[in-house]
Amino acid sequence: MAGPLSHVRVLDLSRVLAGPWATQTLADMGAEVVKIERPGLGDDTRGWGPPFVQAPDPDSGRAGMAAYFTCANRGKRSVAIDFTTPEGARLVREMAASADVVVENFKRGGLVKYGLDYESLKAVKPDLVYCSITGFGQTGPYADRAGYDAMIQAMGGLMSITGQPDGEPGAEPMKVGVAVVDLFTGMYAATGILAALAHRDRTGEGQWIDLALLDVQVAMLANQAANFLVSGTAPGRMGNAHPNICPYQAFPAADGHLMLAVGNDQQFRRFCAVAGREDLADDPRFATNKKRVENRAVLVPLVRALLAARPRDEWIAGLEAAGVPCGPINTIDQVFAHPQVKARGMVVESRLPDGTIVPMVANPLKFSATPLGPWAAPPVMPPEHDGHD
Repeated sequence: MAGPLSHVRVLDLSRVLAGPWATQTLADMGAEVVKIERPGLGDDTRGWGPPFVQAPDPDSGRAGMAAYFTCANRGKRSVAIDFTTPEGARLVREMAASADVVVENFKRGGLVKYGLDYESLKAVKPDLVYCSITGFGQTGPYADRAGYDAMIQAMGGLMSITGQPDGEPGAEPMKVGVAVVDLFTGMYAATGILAALAHRDRTGEGQWIDLALLDVQVAMLANQAANFLVSGTAPGRMGNAHPNICPYQAFPAADGHLMLAVGNDQQFRRFCAVAGREDLADDPRFATNKKRVENRAVLVPLVRALLAARPRDEWIAGLEAAGVPCGPINTIDQVFAHPQVKARGMVVESRLPDGTIVPMVANPLKFSATPLGPWAAPPVMPPEHDGHD
């Protein structure tokens, strides 16, 4: 059965993560995605290993396929074209003429000299949806600067609220363990593209989507930004604690850590019952979430002492039975061994032309009428396109 976007053609001029994540999302939903890669070298992430699915060929100089590349490029076809040459640029313009969507993540104005910018391609395809992903957007004093995930996590405030607070062991601003700004930007790009396609289908009008990593990071500050805008006080680092809920953080049990996520007063009362300290739920300092947040400096040490007295799995079993959200802090191998992850089919496989198996994380969308799959492998590095089909 065809995916929900099987009628959409995407020309992918992006590389690394944010753009490829967007176009992979579209490919997962059935869109035909053609990725333009640099001859010989390909997407930068082909070389971001080990580990490799296919190692680079030192004799020919042909790029391989790092595991990193596989996370954002499945389901695409790849063509090697040097569009910095007149012939290469002509080929890409011809491809754009039959595409519904173009995605690119070059610096502002970087594609103008090749005739591959929005205005140039709009002249070729008036109803084109064109998405530009940059560090800082098409306007503003930083528009010409390059942007990378880690620096945007820093500039956009995320690192200022991530990590242990000052005075605690290991205290320092901390980036997240995956490139979340790139990933969120990819998801915003996919969402924006779908909205623009819906508009085009109603009106026949294409448009240009201007998407900046910094804008996305600011938007994804979510409740932390709202807290600041309302209070005027900038939030700081709280380790694994939550600024608006308590107790809602990691705690050490007798034999390992668990995450306790008490989200309301009823859950706190049930936690206290499992812990054998019903009196805490009636204590006026802790009876409501507002009071628990105000008195977290008193409550958290009490909870920490209670949890440290029993094994982790005993706590998890008791709290889950009582309807109190909690869970172990799993390592990545434990995640993929988890029965729920297995039941949801979150690991899929495909094969390269030479038979090499490529394991991949499945798209989490579950459609009832247009289920996703089968899953095509990421493209191997193609030879340079010579201008002939």
